[in-house]
Amino acid sequence: MKNERIFIDEGSLGKKLSEESEEDEMKTANPSDERKQLKRSAEKEEHSKKRRIKKVLVANRGEIAVRIIRTLRDMGIKSVAIFSDVDRNSLHATMADESICVGARSPKDSYLNKIQIINAALVTGADAIHPGFGFLSENSSFAKMCEIYGIKFIGPSHRVMSAMADKDISKKTMRELGIPVIDGSDDVVDSLKEALKIAEKIGYPVMIKARAGGGGKGMRIVNSEDAMEFALTSAKKEAENAFGNGEVFIEKYIKSPRHIEVQILGDEHGNVIHLGCRDCSLQLNHQKIIEEAPPVNLSKELEEKLCKYAVKGAKEIGYYSAGTMEFLVSGDNLFFLEMNTRIQVEHPVTEMITGIDIVRAQINIAEKKKLKIKQENIKFRGHAIECRINACNVEEGFTPSIGKIKELNLPGGYGIRVDSGIYQGYDVLPFYDSMLMKIIAWGENKKQAMAIMSRALEELVVGGVSINNKFNGFLLEQKAFAKSKYTTSDMEEYMEEYAKLSESNRGKPMD
Repeated sequence: MKNERIFIDEGSLGKKLSEESEEDEMKTANPSDERKQLKRSAEKEEHSKKRRIKKVLVANRGEIAVRIIRTLRDMGIKSVAIFSDVDRNSLHATMADESICVGARSPKDSYLNKIQIINAALVTGADAIHPGFGFLSENSSFAKMCEIYGIKFIGPSHRVMSAMADKDISKKTMRELGIPVIDGSDDVVDSLKEALKIAEKIGYPVMIKARAGGGGKGMRIVNSEDAMEFALTSAKKEAENAFGNGEVFIEKYIKSPRHIEVQILGDEHGNVIHLGCRDCSLQLNHQKIIEEAPPVNLSKELEEKLCKYAVKGAKEIGYYSAGTMEFLVSGDNLFFLEMNTRIQVEHPVTEMITGIDIVRAQINIAEKKKLKIKQENIKFRGHAIECRINACNVEEGFTPSIGKIKELNLPGGYGIRVDSGIYQGYDVLPFYDSMLMKIIAWGENKKQAMAIMSRALEELVVGGVSINNKFNGFLLEQKAFAKSKYTTSDMEEYMEEYAKLSESNRGKPMD
């Protein structure tokens, strides 16, 4: 029967995957063919009844799962939350219409457990799976599993995901399209000997990067030959733990660039638009801390070129759903960095200046609907800033802070949005990412947005664990941030200044 729900295991899955592997590898090797396939699919779709998604399993946790569930509810779509055995009382699990345990506390046993998640979708009758960000969001084999078992993966096709989520392949593809890329390895680096050879060829410093995933995981800067072995080993291990894929590649490290990204939306009918640029240059250990949109001090010519390249790249590979083209900007030069084939942590700043719900757009696209918005009709209004709030001990090198949330006061007022995954009484666990929430401030201009964000950070109270709100407030006060003259290399200097300030404040007598 067409709608029969069955449980799967590794044996049956392996058989199904192997039946399609040869054909799929050929398609993956030619990602531009996806455009032709989409055209044929769209023509066929005109003559068939469109399937309405009625229930979505959210394959994630924390604030992004909560954020997705809210949009599903707004659209009248039922939601299913998954949780690990220690996440049973998490906010996303209690908010969803249904929730189901998919394994033990380790991400490998739960949020990265593809078979258990597919089984959860089958047993709950979910039509689709939204992966959020991180975990399995850029795992092409998981997207393929969804297709095999008749579950819509809310994201791009597994073939395009395979080509783009693997960073080395995406660079090759963009280079062929005439988009500037950073020098580096042409494929994954398997051995120390190979890594040293590549580094010698392109020159130190170099960057080791995870082939799959992002978010700063599996990344290391290597300044010398002596540091390569440890960096390579630790990057591979971190990538394996974060994404279930320990493969890495190497590229030239560009010192002190700006990190500018372009948000795109594409449908299954060949339409692609951009929603402008974001500046994500304030980073700690390659993980973004504060993001803003639109970027300031970026020439109109360079901004137009970035958006043009992003749309061109997405169209040529037949991309659909939400995606982000990331670039490094150094002076008047730009370099394609990677494409994130998922929704980004920082998507709310784009939503705030465009008025477009990106998750809603993803779901509409997954239902094979055409984009209703034309590029010329997108209006950008005001300025938005996002601060990530992490449970961490800033003065102790941003080490994780764990414990029970004993007190909670979230900011509000004009121009404030809070995407949170916690509540009073919530247990902050050591097994997952330390981000608790995101605060997004909108203003008519950057100056107003900064003032609103500063006030929000002062209002925020999270008792029971340490958070980084004061450090974020300190960053907003820096002249370089106000003038948008900061780069990805400035954080070390800010941390040193903040440490001196904290030490000075600790020495002052209390009132």
